[in-house]
Amino acid sequence: MPTFAELGLPTAVVSTLAANGIEQPFPIQAATLPDSLAGRDVLGRGRTGSGKTYAFLLPLVSRLAQSNSPRLPGRPRALILAPTRELVAQIDAALAPLAAATDLRSVVIFGGVGAQPQIDKLRRGVDIVIACPGRLEDHVSSRHADLSAIEITILDEADHMADLGFLPGVKRLLDRTPKKGQRMLFSATLDNGVDVLVKRYLHDPVTHSVDSAQSPVSAMVHHVLHVDNAARVDVLTDLAASPGRTIVFARTKHGAKGLTRKLNSRGVPAVELHGNLSQNARTRNLAAFSDGSATVMVATDIAARGIHVDDVNLVVHADPPVEHKAYLHRSGRTARAGADGTVVTLMIDSQVSDVRDLTRKAGIKPTITKFRGTTHPVLLEIAPGERTFSGPIEIEAPEPQRPPRQRGERQSGERQGQGGGGRRRGARGGAGRSAAPRGGSGHGATGTGGSGRSGASTPSPHAGNRSGQRRRASRAADRG
Repeated sequence: MPTFAELGLPTAVVSTLAANGIEQPFPIQAATLPDSLAGRDVLGRGRTGSGKTYAFLLPLVSRLAQSNSPRLPGRPRALILAPTRELVAQIDAALAPLAAATDLRSVVIFGGVGAQPQIDKLRRGVDIVIACPGRLEDHVSSRHADLSAIEITILDEADHMADLGFLPGVKRLLDRTPKKGQRMLFSATLDNGVDVLVKRYLHDPVTHSVDSAQSPVSAMVHHVLHVDNAARVDVLTDLAASPGRTIVFARTKHGAKGLTRKLNSRGVPAVELHGNLSQNARTRNLAAFSDGSATVMVATDIAARGIHVDDVNLVVHADPPVEHKAYLHRSGRTARAGADGTVVTLMIDSQVSDVRDLTRKAGIKPTITKFRGTTHPVLLEIAPGERTFSGPIEIEAPEPQRPPRQRGERQSGERQGQGGGGRRRGARGGAGRSAAPRGGSGHGATGTGGSGRSGASTPSPHAGNRSGQRRRASRAADRG
């Protein structure tokens, strides 16, 4: 495997990587860097956790640092589009030391926070914009952002953007970038939705695929627990109280909130992550899970992509996902970067047929255990170690709902038409721990330009001329 220096990265970039403990490229980085550094359009496919983020950040920073083009107000030189706010923030966190070493400026752009700090940064001039499509469209329409000087465009998690219906907004943004610019598209899968973007926007791309869609399952142990519906929460509590970090997936936002409350009431410090939380609450809860204040995160599929938290021991599908791609993406929160992991699916009688089809399509053969009651020796086999409970945990009352959205402000719900509800306080527990401490400095806070509540975006001068369909697609684009 060649070194980063041998692959052609500048000395400042190589030194920054080494200072952060990164000395050997991942396979997808070694495969794509020669072409991306040469300015070729690149189509990269690799599973979550395979190193795609550095695969596009390293050539992006290297090429911009060597470019002679000036930094101009409102005219960024590079654009990175991603489907969720959390992923945008984490890309920015990975970029920060590289940008500092090469004197590059960046801004993150997404809904759920005030628009003015983003506008101020754009006016001062930035080299790189990292954005969700919806809010960036607002800034483009209101002429605070001009994409005509973009030299490099990157689409991250392109298949997820296609699945969420972001393609219309993505296309409108790409249409505003120069055709001669370099474009890189990275994705876990290359299906029909992604193929549309490839054919329309990439010129003679070089394709690099470093693993198959099912490859993450080889590093995981898969279990299906066939339980009574009445025992489902008890079994989940036992698993969640085991040592290490656990991510629990629920099908709906209401279900995620309910499971979080039940776990907290039983002494398991848990936080929730879904689209009905304000951006501040989402950032705070993710920070609590990252720093260990909360050992469990209960999430909807919003967290199936792009949430990079180290050392997640266990993923539990409290509600089996609808289709196999979601199973693979959810499960990819564990067994990252060569580590092992365990995945558990809780199944009740009515779900037997669906789970059988799901696992078959996902290419796995799980160990299936059926038991009555709430205990079984397999639970200790799946998640060894002493169960820890911190005592009764009280959940603070939610803050008042936000005022009605003003014109031009994005909703932050996961589904079209679902708003970002009032801020939810995390659970506070015994032993003085807070499952969602205030002022958490998690990755989501990086580069936002302000962490206050959502403010109104500057109304678009063209807003009145947009069709209803375009407005609906644009609102959906900041689901995060």
